[in-house]
Amino acid sequence: MVALMEKQEIINTFDAMRVQFDENNDRKERLIKLSREVTTISKKIIFLLHRVLTDNSSQEEENKKKRSDGVRKADPLFADIRKLFTAMGQEMQGDQFWRYVRSISPGLQEYMEALSFAYYLEHHALISYQKAQDTIKREDGTICFPLPLSDYVLGVSDLTGELMRFVITSIGRRGEEGIDPLAVAVFVRNCKADLEALVPHVRDLQKKVDVTVQSLLKIESAAYGIAVRGAEYAQFHHGSSGLDFGSGEDREAEDRWH
Repeated sequence: MVALMEKQEIINTFDAMRVQFDENNDRKERLIKLSREVTTISKKIIFLLHRVLTDNSSQEEENKKKRSDGVRKADPLFADIRKLFTAMGQEMQGDQFWRYVRSISPGLQEYMEALSFAYYLEHHALISYQKAQDTIKREDGTICFPLPLSDYVLGVSDLTGELMRFVITSIGRRGEEGIDPLAVAVFVRNCKADLEALVPHVRDLQKKVDVTVQSLLKIESAAYGIAVRGAEYAQFHHGSSGLDFGSGEDREAEDRWH
């Protein structure tokens, strides 16, 4: 009789463990699915920004407004991502976040790439960690979950590749004056210097820094070509882009990210 009771206790213990394992695996699968949806929408945002902001425009005075309006077109997609973040937060209550954070890391990095790209196009600056964290909120203003510093850094490091593509595409179209290759080269060079200091502390960052170096070389090569052939691409010549980074319009746009 005692042996039968001990056997039943063992069976009950393994049944409880099976239920727990199944629950953990199901939650992990749900989070991976949500992360993939975030990745998909983030890629759509990046493609949208490239498409909208590299359209030819012959009105130089409309460049700044066109840049801001182009970023605003991505707002509905960002809103969709925040709904997914809310769903993620419901799956990761308390300490469970750190248990499942690796499951959502790819989506967070892609989101940071899209967010930092949109922010740079509007403000010509790098979005801060705190502003990025503030975008991961529920409708009531509470934070869905903390943004891991590593995902912030890795996502921002991918920004340099998007800026390189944006510069090359803009030069190819020859009618877009919304970006200055020399200014972008300086920005990417500063990003590279900061990222290199973080390599020992962030996993997989070295690979992304290597890509950043390649992107910087391409941007510098493009900027050099524009400087040499300034008459051919006059609108890209350093100082002639007509951008006023300290204007009131840019400050008003900055407030929308708070």
